[in-house]
Amino acid sequence: MTLYVKKEKTASFDVDPQNCFTDVCPDELPVPGGTDIVDELNTQAKKAKIRIVSKEAHPPNAKWIADDDNPQFSAIDGENMDIRWNAHGIVGTKGFKLIKGLPAESEYNFIAYKGIEPDMHPYGACYHDFAEKMSTGAIEVLKENNIETLILGGLATDYCVKMTVLQLLKAGFKVIVNLAACRGIDEKTVKTAIKEMEKKGATFVKNSQEIKNIY
Repeated sequence: MTLYVKKEKTASFDVDPQNCFTDVCPDELPVPGGTDIVDELNTQAKKAKIRIVSKEAHPPNAKWIADDDNPQFSAIDGENMDIRWNAHGIVGTKGFKLIKGLPAESEYNFIAYKGIEPDMHPYGACYHDFAEKMSTGAIEVLKENNIETLILGGLATDYCVKMTVLQLLKAGFKVIVNLAACRGIDEKTVKTAIKEMEKKGATFVKNSQEIKNIY
């Protein structure tokens, strides 16, 4: 399958491609094959007018951080956090940095930071809160640049990628998910996530070579 996109109306979106989601930081939240998405993210960006990235930017005192008494995946009460996670993406740490091979942050057109507040752990890159009322600015930047279509990849397919895709679709954008630029945590939940995204209108390609520009 080949999809054709207008470069001037297209943006490339890198969702949370950080060390904390790779085996570079094995004690955080490593996703199998997380470092393997770099080439595809870089290639898909060449087909777009602008390139944006989201980063989890957590404080060291985040309330959702798991400990001996409250293990990872255990429930936690909160308006904008649902379960506990191992500490990850803490600002200033190795895990916070982008995966080696991606551009420096200054080379992106926009960075959407999320999870900055200690009592917030959003998954989607477009809003700080679960109710989707507090924007990170990503949608606004896309609209300001007259973007209609997103080519998207990142980590992880079954969490932050899925939620970001659903938010972008809800905002009225066309979304192409580049599967070669994504990796997920669990095969079963990845399949479920793909079905959910597809049901809401997302399109999927095996790799960036299936996307061609029309000018």
